[in-house]
Amino acid sequence: MPALRRMVERLFVLMKVTRGQIIARGLSNRCPNCGGHTLFKPGTLFELNPECPRCGLKIERDEGFFLGSMSLNYGVTLVGFLTPVMLLAWSGVIPVVTAVILAGAGAILMPALFYRSSRSWWLMNYYVFLPQHLPANRDPQPGDATEDGNV
Repeated sequence: MPALRRMVERLFVLMKVTRGQIIARGLSNRCPNCGGHTLFKPGTLFELNPECPRCGLKIERDEGFFLGSMSLNYGVTLVGFLTPVMLLAWSGVIPVVTAVILAGAGAILMPALFYRSSRSWWLMNYYVFLPQHLPANRDPQPGDATEDGNV
């Protein structure tokens, strides 16, 4: 038990990027490691950088990593837009034809508008639960270069 306690204390003492910082950076579409606005390629809306140009954090993790952000995007669209439209039509506040048109337009526009946030939020969720996987929070390994470039 004391060994586990030392390991947990060491993890929290050595974390340079806290969970709060990871959440703040994720909500503002920034790199969870360095905080730079570098998730997406400049001048593009949907093209993700494979890695952060500032710190080298691998953003495109594995082949299926995007599925989580796609599910998040789908859930937000369904719960945050389509359900309220359906409830408004069901309660008679808006006509059914209007609700169908709104739902059709929203089902196309909402995922496109929320794409960048969903990618950032999914990356944020990953590192909130595994903050020790951020390069800034890893222990220096033998052979790694120090800040002044010496080994």
